[in-house]
Amino acid sequence: MKVANHNLEIDGIDKKILRTLMADARTPILEIARNVGISGAAIHQRLRKLEKSGLISGSKFVINPKVLGYNTMAFIGIHLDTAMSHSDVLKQLKKIPEILECHYSTGSWNVFIKILCKDNVHLMHLLEKEIQSISGVSRTETFISLDQQIDRQISI
Repeated sequence: MKVANHNLEIDGIDKKILRTLMADARTPILEIARNVGISGAAIHQRLRKLEKSGLISGSKFVINPKVLGYNTMAFIGIHLDTAMSHSDVLKQLKKIPEILECHYSTGSWNVFIKILCKDNVHLMHLLEKEIQSISGVSRTETFISLDQQIDRQISI
């Protein structure tokens, strides 16, 4: 497998380790070692190799936003006045904590964002007061997600 201009070979054991940790990053190393059939030290070595290659980086807990009252997920296509305003617009978008992802894109929009809001009123406020008021933004197009049907990483 070729990753980030490095030749990285991952074998069946690496894949088993990665699949286990992708399912639950809190799985103890010794449990993985027993399931894979190699020592805990070998698991650590392989994980260091995979981290050094850039294939994996850290681990994280996933927060359930609904528990915090965030119930509206939306995607917003942003049209810019000019492509030159991209950098300035991006600086302003970074200041909005509800924006989870921001992509410079091809197609109908210059920028495409994923935003999480408490409700539609919150979304409308962010659109009118925070996003559409940014210098360089000419217009937006919003799509509200009714339900996330697939949530996964690339398969190993």
